[in-house]
Amino acid sequence: MMFLFDELVYRPIYNLLIFIYNIVPMHDFGVAIILVTVIIKFILIPLSRKQIESQKRMQELQPKIKEIQDKYKNDKEKQSRALMEFYKENKANPFSGCLPMIFQLVFLIAIYRVLFNISQNGLMVNSSDLYAFMHNPGQIKHLFLGLIDLSSIVDFKSFSAGNIAHIILVIMAAGAQYFQTKMLMATKAKTEKDNKNDKKDDKTPDFAQIMTKQMLYLAPIMTLFIGVKFPAGLALYWLVSTLFMLAQQEYLEKKSNSVKL
Repeated sequence: MMFLFDELVYRPIYNLLIFIYNIVPMHDFGVAIILVTVIIKFILIPLSRKQIESQKRMQELQPKIKEIQDKYKNDKEKQSRALMEFYKENKANPFSGCLPMIFQLVFLIAIYRVLFNISQNGLMVNSSDLYAFMHNPGQIKHLFLGLIDLSSIVDFKSFSAGNIAHIILVIMAAGAQYFQTKMLMATKAKTEKDNKNDKKDDKTPDFAQIMTKQMLYLAPIMTLFIGVKFPAGLALYWLVSTLFMLAQQEYLEKKSNSVKL
């Protein structure tokens, strides 16, 4: 399994990063990370779009799902059969959004390993990870915009300009996560408001909504923790990736509204 991961994900990303690093002006490692992130997100557009559409579809079906759950709340077996039949009739799959998330997690792990291995290797490119035709630039210039050390973690004992810029980068990544979850919550609330079948007197807790509200704060906290504990290059990847997702969600939402009109 690790061999497949290395050959199909890790090495291609490693080589793509080094290739772009070789051709970008001034050999800015941060610019190379940004471009690689955008390329990866474009490759994953079909999967991420499917995830967003799946989430929206499940939101539209949520009132009916709650009705079925309430109807068979004392018989879990009948409830499961009724839900499966309902999903089949509506051509919906509650787990269809999981696969895109897994793929994105795999790429996140790969990016982390690339940055970590380069850092652990004294910022030297490992020739064994490069394809035969790839030029080895030797030591990586690890500063982003000549300021942020992308191979370092946050040092709270230091108040240098680079360290402060690193902290700002982490905070921006966490803030982007917050706004992305906020946008998902706004879309969900709008969907529920537009759905005429939603019961107004229903006091049953919406656990999906509860989990979404928790993620509104958990996701940024996780980003802050990861951002200060791991190399700054990972925070840069996370920030650019989240901003890309925000733009994609906004585009799909506008496209959906224009179709309805």
